[in-house]
Amino acid sequence: MPPGFHLLIAAQFFSALSDNALLIVAIAMLQHDGLPGWWAPLLKFSLSIAYVVLAPFVGALADGFVKARLMMAMNALKVLGVALLLAGGNPLLAFAVIGVGAAAYAPAKYGLVTEMVAPRLLVRANGWIEISTVCAVLLGAGLGGVLVGPLATEWVLRQWPEVAPLRAGAALLLAGYALAALLNLGIPDSGVRYRRAHKAPRALWRAFWRAQRVLWADAEGGLSMTVTTLFWGAAAVLQFAVLRWSVDWLGLSLERAAYLQAAVALGIVAGAALVGERVALARAARVLPLGVAMGVAVPLVAWVQDWPLALPLLLLVGALGGAMVVPLNALLQHRGHQLLTAGRSIAVQNFNENLSMLVMLGVYAGLLALQVDIRVIMAALGAFVAAVVAALVWRERLRQVALARADTC
Repeated sequence: MPPGFHLLIAAQFFSALSDNALLIVAIAMLQHDGLPGWWAPLLKFSLSIAYVVLAPFVGALADGFVKARLMMAMNALKVLGVALLLAGGNPLLAFAVIGVGAAAYAPAKYGLVTEMVAPRLLVRANGWIEISTVCAVLLGAGLGGVLVGPLATEWVLRQWPEVAPLRAGAALLLAGYALAALLNLGIPDSGVRYRRAHKAPRALWRAFWRAQRVLWADAEGGLSMTVTTLFWGAAAVLQFAVLRWSVDWLGLSLERAAYLQAAVALGIVAGAALVGERVALARAARVLPLGVAMGVAVPLVAWVQDWPLALPLLLLVGALGGAMVVPLNALLQHRGHQLLTAGRSIAVQNFNENLSMLVMLGVYAGLLALQVDIRVIMAALGAFVAAVVAALVWRERLRQVALARADTC
């Protein structure tokens, strides 16, 4: 891997670690304030809004500045969001501010990977990115569980009786964002420069939608975009559904539910590590059947009532998802870089994936407000994922058959 790549991985890790731990702490704050359970997915909803609204502009922003410096500035913006939460501001507003930082951070991060790494190493590089991200989810969920647990609460009350324990936990996470910003300083400039983009919002908006059409119209780009959009939308719902299901049906506390949620992340790490070294970019579409298997496994989890049995099933769900999404994510970045620019292609990807998250989280929150059984929600989610991916497998096979016939003519 090129110089600076591992600094990029480390900065990504600490930024994402703080994001995921903060989510658990914020959910505990909502519970402490007596707010209904359907508020929890609205935190992620608020975080994702910026990815959709700012998508036409953050790609040009990432391409117009040295990406590592932009990433450092966006970590500083995340610190502002945490400060708002600590000051007693509305949690949804605080997460919306953090979302603005995350929305601009993502195209800079993935764009820099595409600029630094040769195409033949792109699947491996994406494997490292996904492993670091999911390790951050895994450890972030665990850290969040510790910060909201009784041991941390009792320790804070003994040391600083006048400080609310949950706010002390959120304050601790500021160190993670600060460390990520410092690591960004050490990442070298890739040296890649792009033609200056239009600055007028209307021109940027038109250029963004042209980029959307280009990427969706491409056979490989459209396929990989569909899969990653579906996967991250479903993963966002599953993140909250596992927490709710663990509390409602396994009788776990939020602290322990966060540890069980981390099992999915651990599985994704294993799946990503497995395919990162074994699946070439040209064969990325061959992992699609794993998505069908992942969708089938989710309803099986929903009706389990003992956590020792749930644990390996959650690991399996994560492993199947990680093994599917990493090669297709690499393929999407590769096609996006060829057809557009690194920053613009990632902005298009983020728009679609986070729009999927908004829609799915909105539906999930609505179903919770209607008091639909969480097991029914999880079963429906798994069936939906399996059906969509099965349709994509069938369409891709028809396309390959048509290409083979064209080659023989």
